[in-house]
Amino acid sequence: MPIYEYECRGCGHQFELLVLKNIPACPECQSQDLEQLLSGFAVSSQDMTRARVKAARQAYAQSKTYKDQKVHEAEEIAEHSPPPLRPAKKK
Repeated sequence: MPIYEYECRGCGHQFELLVLKNIPACPECQSQDLEQLLSGFAVSSQDMTRARVKAARQAYAQSKTYKDQKVHEAEEIAEHSPPPLRPAKKK
């Protein structure tokens, strides 16, 4: 059961998929208009690893999950922080 790399022609999403006997579909938009890419499974370098990590971090930072998590963290801090100190009034 080979693992293939694909790029969706509809939305541009790139992904890997274990292909059995069915026709694969894009996990993002469910389109079956896919282009099979050349796999670099045996090639690994420090530059490729850095590029993949950078791309994954950028994709995660743009994801709804990441944004929702940051909003929740800010709300949690605001809810549980002590009120700001007010300057003492002079008599």
